[in-house]
Amino acid sequence: METTELIEILARDEDSRHQFKANVTNEVSLASEMLAFSNTQGGMIVIGANDDGTISGLTRDDMGRLSNLVSNTASQQVRPPINPVTENLSMDGGLVMVVHIQEGISKPYMDKNGVIWVKSGADKRRATSREEIQRMYQSAALIHGDEIPSGIPVSDINEPLFSSFYEAEFEEPLTEQDIPLSQLLNNLNLAKGDILNIAGALLFANNVQYRLPAFIVKCVTYPGVAVDEGEYLDSQDVTGTLRQVFDDVQGFVLRHIRRVQGEQGVNSLGELEVPKIVFEELIANALIHRDYFVTAPVRVFIFSDRIEIISPGHLPNNLTIENIKNGNSNIRNPILASFATKLLPYRGLGNGIRRAIKAYPEINFDDDRDGNMFKVTINLPVKNQEGTVF
Repeated sequence: METTELIEILARDEDSRHQFKANVTNEVSLASEMLAFSNTQGGMIVIGANDDGTISGLTRDDMGRLSNLVSNTASQQVRPPINPVTENLSMDGGLVMVVHIQEGISKPYMDKNGVIWVKSGADKRRATSREEIQRMYQSAALIHGDEIPSGIPVSDINEPLFSSFYEAEFEEPLTEQDIPLSQLLNNLNLAKGDILNIAGALLFANNVQYRLPAFIVKCVTYPGVAVDEGEYLDSQDVTGTLRQVFDDVQGFVLRHIRRVQGEQGVNSLGELEVPKIVFEELIANALIHRDYFVTAPVRVFIFSDRIEIISPGHLPNNLTIENIKNGNSNIRNPILASFATKLLPYRGLGNGIRRAIKAYPEINFDDDRDGNMFKVTINLPVKNQEGTVF
């Protein structure tokens, strides 16, 4: 790090990625700061700087002591241990140590008392909500949102639907199996005991919307370019099994986008202004890869100039928008993903985003980590006064 870069950081004040300390003498206090960065988005601790960004300065003796303190804290006060990187800089006013801490890949990180610390703006706080802690376990692949119990009993399964799937997949009638249905569902990782997990409920349960009302899709069409609660053209709360939801959401979108004649005759239906495969890929991704630890619906907003598909949960772990454009993937809900390859037009190879962009490049992505959501924006072709789409 250049000193000019550090001066700019100090001038901007503390935030969720930067913490200033005049000096540090206590391992427990330092551990909580390190944990908060490791459990959130990473960041740096600048030791030798006051809260107002001025340099308090450290001595050479301080630097040696702090180097040992940082090392001991990272290995003995943090579970699992982390690996911070330190830099020593000479500034006007004295020496400064910058401790760089990466976002962890083995969340949640805890102190010796089992406390989980996270960043909250420029401050830190204890993680207390069940959903927040579950998401940390999810990021470490220790638990997945689609495998937690749904509260829906196995007896609520749609037997004709499951029977049809079972026979098509395993080429054996369900009625000829000599084990109970609940055991069969457990074997397929769709239930735990007599309770369906989230995946089992979303794939095969009756009336799932009554027991899992947050996991629906809300679709709204607006006449203009902004959300207007007082004026909309159409709306629908889409519920049912995963396949029903996929079909109905796609149907809603296709009803509200234009068709263009192109070189076809005036009596033809015309071609969709955005290829159908774009919606197949993006809707399937929203349903399969959303964060099921977040109790909120997927939202589909259709405006005059664009379509937005907003999924609860930002991209998992260290995935970035560039990663997914290049075909990289990180499966958040492995049970749903494995069954979706059999029930939806979904291949599960990480290429869905690439296929959508190849078919229609006017797609933007927003990975909102602060808002904990992922938004896909499909920009619609502009229509001039003569009605020509371009």
